[in-house]
Amino acid sequence: MNREMLMLVEAISREKNVEHDVVFGAVEAALAQATKKLYPGEVDIRVSVDRDSGDYETFRRWLVVPDAQGLENPEAEELLMDALDRVGEVEEGDYIEEPIESVPIGRIGAMAAKQVILQKIRDAEREMLLNDFMSRGDKIFVGTVKRMDKGDIIVESGRVEGRLRRTEMIPKENLRSGDRVRAMIMEVDLTLRGAPIVLSRSAPEFMIELFRNEVPEIEQGLLEIKSCARDPGSRAKIAVLSHDKRVDPIGTCVGVRGTRVNGVTTELAGERVDIVLWSEDPAQFVIGALAPANVSSIVVDEERHAMDVVVDEENLAIAIGRGGQNVRLASDLTGWKINIMDANESAQKLASETDTSRKLFMEKLDVDQEIADILIAEGFTNLEEVAYVPLQEMLDIESFDEDTVNELRTRAKDALLTMEIAKEESVEAVSQDLRDLTGLSPEQIAKLAEGGVHTRDELADLAVDELMELTGQSEDEAKALIMKAREHWFAAAA
Repeated sequence: MNREMLMLVEAISREKNVEHDVVFGAVEAALAQATKKLYPGEVDIRVSVDRDSGDYETFRRWLVVPDAQGLENPEAEELLMDALDRVGEVEEGDYIEEPIESVPIGRIGAMAAKQVILQKIRDAEREMLLNDFMSRGDKIFVGTVKRMDKGDIIVESGRVEGRLRRTEMIPKENLRSGDRVRAMIMEVDLTLRGAPIVLSRSAPEFMIELFRNEVPEIEQGLLEIKSCARDPGSRAKIAVLSHDKRVDPIGTCVGVRGTRVNGVTTELAGERVDIVLWSEDPAQFVIGALAPANVSSIVVDEERHAMDVVVDEENLAIAIGRGGQNVRLASDLTGWKINIMDANESAQKLASETDTSRKLFMEKLDVDQEIADILIAEGFTNLEEVAYVPLQEMLDIESFDEDTVNELRTRAKDALLTMEIAKEESVEAVSQDLRDLTGLSPEQIAKLAEGGVHTRDELADLAVDELMELTGQSEDEAKALIMKAREHWFAAAA
């Protein structure tokens, strides 16, 4: 029987053009699977076949896990302390084994063995084809639509298949069987049966790669695409930088009579592309990203990573774009939150901020409106600036003498100290259940305490916009944190 098995391995290996070890591995898997059925629970079985004689041994084994972890599957795991008692030298992650009686090959069942072996061989062939394909280093998958699978499109290239999910297609694009398709290779997921290569036509990386293929200067390193933002099938923006002063980045990407950018647009179902000059200056980058709108002024808020952009009435609609598309793409491209406003809105916001700063200075520094307005006119907006800017900057203010400056700085430092003590006392009042909430940082706890939120239930009662205002989180982050705070409600109800 063992000789027959060796002959079978040889025949299958030659017929399927796979390594002998792959076929032996399939036989071992078939034997292990048959042996498992003789034991209750999820046991772990290993079979070792001698490649020369065909003889084989069977072992039951246990994974050694940390004592603190405990046993998740007692049938196939052993605590470290027990393993040490049992076999002596052993470490976490090792296996301990004991030989058991082997199942005769004839007991496996010819069909079951054949199915396991052939499946192993198919998996090996698939892996070999996949490795050959991926070794070429292609970033774009080029193939034809083979079939639909639960809304996804299976694209075939040679004998390799990729999966283009519905969410990664360009909206309103109608792909049919036999159509030629290009898509970005996003990842390889071997758990996906049949089509392990995950594709996308809507990802920004796909547009970047298309430009790389259309514009040789990018491949040569003369140009670089720094970022890309897309509304797939509708509009996109890319930011380009030239590493050679002789090369015009925008003109080079557009090409003669628009041939290069049109090549990308045609591939992406007519998606219009704005090409923006990248700049190290964030304000200049945002101004370029908002084109074709003309910007009147811009105010950068480093702390909130946001910019207030003022445009005149004529450019307001252009800057925002249909459905907010232009400002949304500009924000995605630059990584900055962009607030578009007209001159009146800007003036109102400035007046409100000025009034807030005036009240802060008058209350905390105990000064009159005249002193507060001088500080505001000189660009001071908070107590930290008054307390800690270089002394000479304040001495340069014509309206202040040295005594006034020193007094203002002392009062500002005292006020900050008082506020910090009050803040610490407020944080100390925060309940332990709120402190223990996963995903809540000490800074966020302080902000919540400052806003009067001291317990988990008080956090759970907040609306999303209220939490965003308190902590400065994004909408998704605020939603997730509130749902986390409410988990104990649902657990209690269950």
